[in-house]
Amino acid sequence: EHEGRIIQSRSEESVIKEIKRITQEEGFTGYISDLGGPTANMYRMNCRDTKALHSCRRPSCIYPGICGHLETDHQPLIQLYKKTRELQDVKKILIGSGVRYDLALRSLPYIRELATHHTGGYLKLAPEHISTSVLKIMRKPSFESYDEFVRQFNKFSKQANKEQYIIPYFIAAHPGSSMEDMIDALLWLKERKLRLDQVQTFLPTPMSEATAVYYTGINSLSRSMDGVYVPRGLKERKIQKAFLRYHDTASWDLIREGLIKIHREDLIGKKGIVPAKIPNSYDQKRPFHRRHNNRK
Repeated sequence: EHEGRIIQSRSEESVIKEIKRITQEEGFTGYISDLGGPTANMYRMNCRDTKALHSCRRPSCIYPGICGHLETDHQPLIQLYKKTRELQDVKKILIGSGVRYDLALRSLPYIRELATHHTGGYLKLAPEHISTSVLKIMRKPSFESYDEFVRQFNKFSKQANKEQYIIPYFIAAHPGSSMEDMIDALLWLKERKLRLDQVQTFLPTPMSEATAVYYTGINSLSRSMDGVYVPRGLKERKIQKAFLRYHDTASWDLIREGLIKIHREDLIGKKGIVPAKIPNSYDQKRPFHRRHNNRK
């Protein structure tokens, strides 16, 4: 939706020429970040059938499923990675984000290459939600494909004797996302002991399908023109965001309020998500991530 359907890929020679130029710039440290940009692993992925391309009416080549006409071979990208990291004065070519994991699963050699040579400790991925209904509105791949990518990435990282982590990106209050959906996301994060420091709340922006859903309450891409629940109230939007920040004591009051509202009091208390009452020993005014900064 953001970049359009057609992928524009530069030649190997053009990319290598630019990297060589960058290496000569003052202050260059030897690191090239995010080769490939927002379409990190879609290099040279275009329609293989010119006739089909001209008559195609699909809004996306990769949703609801990857089109059979789409070229999904990762070998040209793997070759580009190898050539660029061998350039003089280049210490590391890093891919920090932008990987489309459903496509990456079609090339395990690519995931191996990514984990072995092109991850600087952390790789950011954007599952954005775990609810199937919300992911359909987002036109995102299934959450099962995210889990499988993580499994493969961790396997190849271990084989390379590297301690590397995937940082998932989630969004709160997206059209279609109910409080119950966000509870599922919260429980998924807590089960895996993941603590997100940066969480975004959905904001309607011009010329996007999600904004149309936000204002109309209708998913126009579904054949039945289904009505969609839209969290518009400020309080609920804050609560949904707080669910993703379950570990921050500053979020506990909102989380408790949200749990009571949807009758999930079972998640309040010693064995729940938040205590029934915040102990006086907690200083809610201090940001969570700064509490232990003075530790020696």
